[in-house]
Amino acid sequence: MSEGAAKRKDADLARLLRFLLTAGEAIIDGDGGLAAGDRRQAVCGEALDEAVRLGLVRCRGGRVIAMPEARAHLKRRLCEAETPFAGQHRDIAEVVVVRDGARERALANRLESPLAGLARLKEKTGEAFLPESALAAGERLHADFTRGGLQPRMTMSWEPRIASRQKGEAGATRELTDTALAARLRVARAIEAIGPELSGVALDVCCFMKGLETVERERQWPVRSAKLMLRAALMALARHYAPPAVAARRTHVWGAEGYRPEMGG
Repeated sequence: MSEGAAKRKDADLARLLRFLLTAGEAIIDGDGGLAAGDRRQAVCGEALDEAVRLGLVRCRGGRVIAMPEARAHLKRRLCEAETPFAGQHRDIAEVVVVRDGARERALANRLESPLAGLARLKEKTGEAFLPESALAAGERLHADFTRGGLQPRMTMSWEPRIASRQKGEAGATRELTDTALAARLRVARAIEAIGPELSGVALDVCCFMKGLETVERERQWPVRSAKLMLRAALMALARHYAPPAVAARRTHVWGAEGYRPEMGG
């Protein structure tokens, strides 16, 4: 993307967020724009998709609502425009990622991680609530989800059957790149490994970037139960990504008193 195109995309996103923050929420009209009372805002489809992907807005039932992160995003954008020291709002750390079966080191901003807040949770003993292996598994699921292009859009709804096609979608899979398709298959296998009881919370937090309180409210779960369910899901996911070594099996023989197995043969 050229520098000019990137600036236009950023400006479209900022214009969308300012409108929603002023209006509170808006309705998608028939022309693809947003309407709030007697006010209307033309919207670039790419800007709306980007806002949803970043978790800055939420779309539900034809309504678009600005999330608290939208205001912070605009403030950060203004700050970065005024000063070159954008790194003051970042927590850069070296992480290990797996790409095409090979382990590589990369830099990541922990403040943008879907599990950043959970990584700071502690048990009463002072130990981390989520082991490093569980955190790494959640990050890996998020990376594959993003690489596979599975972020929710205005015109699509995601379901676990990501590796299949529905009637009338004959060319859908062929349009995917090999990398995106491979990522979708990895997500499908990961969800299957977690199981239907726990996969939902893993997707909500790691992929759809929902907070634990939001998950509990939407799923009508008891308070503070989501983090326990998430830990169980991520531990299962960690075992899927790094299966434990199978212990050598011993042969057991049962016999009457005085029985001695024959040696050799």
